[in-house]
Amino acid sequence: MKQLMRAAAAVLSLAGLALAAQAQQPAGSGAPLKLVVPFTPGTGIDIVARTVGPRLSQRLNRPVVVENRTGASGNIGTEAVVRSPADGNTLLVSVNTLVMNRGLYPHLPFDPLKDLVPVALTSWGQLILVTHPGTKFRTAGDLVAAAKAKPGRLNYASPGVGTPHHMSMELFKQTAGVFLTHIPYRGTSQAVTDLLGGQVDAMFLPIHVALPHVKSGKLVALAIGSDKRHALLPDVPTIAQAKAGNVNVDMWFGIFAPPGTAADEVNRLNRELKDILALPEVRTAFQTQGMDPQWSTPDDFKRLVARDAERWANVVRTANIKPE
Repeated sequence: MKQLMRAAAAVLSLAGLALAAQAQQPAGSGAPLKLVVPFTPGTGIDIVARTVGPRLSQRLNRPVVVENRTGASGNIGTEAVVRSPADGNTLLVSVNTLVMNRGLYPHLPFDPLKDLVPVALTSWGQLILVTHPGTKFRTAGDLVAAAKAKPGRLNYASPGVGTPHHMSMELFKQTAGVFLTHIPYRGTSQAVTDLLGGQVDAMFLPIHVALPHVKSGKLVALAIGSDKRHALLPDVPTIAQAKAGNVNVDMWFGIFAPPGTAADEVNRLNRELKDILALPEVRTAFQTQGMDPQWSTPDDFKRLVARDAERWANVVRTANIKPE
């Protein structure tokens, strides 16, 4: 009997050691973590996901896959994450279009402020105000002066209603007190083609999209929509420095989890992202695309998203912008 008891104790001890070893394994290892990007490959959001994904996979000891779920200005992919289980297997990688849509589409089946859990800010992206050389404008102040002299005669392009390019120009117009006619396109490519050809007068573009055209002299950079100049274009002033209004139209990028995700899981992901964003190769990958890595706590990111939602809702109301 004593031998049986000793044997049983040994088995229990081994079982306990096995359970302890399992407990030390990373949570979720083996199951893939899906990063949902609600826009097409090659966009800034996609670059964030594909830069962060492999490093997150290494740190979490689990596969990480990027899934592009496009459509409806990002709303299809976003809703897919909102409806996903809060099991730590799905995250949304998004941009400030998320809250622009909140003001633009009043009947969305979800509320990004209530139905998503902010995990971390990952980066900021800059937009620059550009024109073609034929306008003879050299600063944003020149554009404002011409727009005031001939209201409605100047126009501007965007990749579509509700895009950051569109909303940023509307905020710029409201701040400067001018009117330019909006010419919406279906995507950036044709809009840039017509801007280069002189069919439209101006446009806000991500810095990495505009940079080669500015360097070649095919476009003129009038101002950067930030609070400070950018290292890629150090001679380009801010909008405020160009005396065209105190306005910042920087785009934030960040990661969200489905509603109900446990705080411990959110905080764990946040810590991993903090270390990833501090890596020199990540900084280089972002900066070559005109983005600057920037980490935040979940609470700070939540406050940023809420403030931005109110700002863009005011722009939508003031300009009476309606979705296409």
